[in-house]
Amino acid sequence: MAPGDAEHTGHGAVRAFMHCELKALAGLEDVSGVEIVGLLRGLTRLYELVESQEAGGSELSGPRFGLLMALLAHERLGRGHSLTPSALSRCQGVTRNTISSLLRGLEDQGYIERTLDAQDRRVFRIRLTDAGRRVLQTQAPERIAHLNRLAADLSGDEREQLLALLGKLHRSVVANSGLRHTPGHNAR
Repeated sequence: MAPGDAEHTGHGAVRAFMHCELKALAGLEDVSGVEIVGLLRGLTRLYELVESQEAGGSELSGPRFGLLMALLAHERLGRGHSLTPSALSRCQGVTRNTISSLLRGLEDQGYIERTLDAQDRRVFRIRLTDAGRRVLQTQAPERIAHLNRLAADLSGDEREQLLALLGKLHRSVVANSGLRHTPGHNAR
């Protein structure tokens, strides 16, 4: 038995126990929705933990890197060179307070600049600076390679299938939740 096998077998036993308990508690045969949410939350926490350890010496946290990538994508898709903090908070699926904190950090680092909107002086516009573009060009190859290595045990076909299923799940959650604004709206 390999070192991780005992732990994995234990996890399987816990999962089976929880599956039975959830069915009994809910009085339903199908409790897969709870299992899916549990796995997605656990995987998200695991990715965040690995990312924070990996980016230990980096000047860019994962969320800050994601914001810079969103600004770059917006710019390169020809949708203008700036976004509002509200648009960024919806795009990244975080609160306005969190976006404010992230943007303040990126501004302090010189990676973005904040300007008043020409038409509505109550609104700020956020855009990448040349330094922000340079840091993305420098860090993106290794960050993307690292994330690809984390999923290396999945074949190319399995990755595509997983992406398609997660996109379908995203659309299902939006359709069945009554949400008007959806975070991370880039589902396939």
